[in-house]
Amino acid sequence: MDNAELHRLAKEVGEALRRLEARLVTAESCTGGWVAKELTAIPGCSAWFDMGFVTYSNQAKQDLLGVRAETLETQGAVSETTVAEMAAGALARSGAHVALAVSGIAGPGGGSPDKPVGLVCFGWMTSAGRRRTASEQFTGDRDAVRAQAVARALRGVLDVLAT
Repeated sequence: MDNAELHRLAKEVGEALRRLEARLVTAESCTGGWVAKELTAIPGCSAWFDMGFVTYSNQAKQDLLGVRAETLETQGAVSETTVAEMAAGALARSGAHVALAVSGIAGPGGGSPDKPVGLVCFGWMTSAGRRRTASEQFTGDRDAVRAQAVARALRGVLDVLAT
């Protein structure tokens, strides 16, 4: 995944949001704000980007996004349930119409047989009630996993806006 592709996707997301007169909020964990960085690199993004949360720790996910402690204890931070709650919390705590959330294991450590390095979970939600989650298994080093996650997160925004 190269920077030009990420920039193209971010620009496409911005154009779609502008057409719909919608604003986006991000809730990121393993990508550490990279999605927000790509989006805010687009001139004019203040018209459609509301804010971004970087909630790396479980406590931050609870405090800032309202993820339930029970979810984190039973499902873990890297789960579709967690990213769905992250997206819902981000949407509720912002002025946005669309939320995306991402949490994963970028590596090189931290994986397990059930949740290997490269596993990333995504959640998207709109104020109109559309909700989607997905999990992807990416390959490569830490930067490669994170870059692929950023691209998938942006593609997911385009998908949820198209429905």
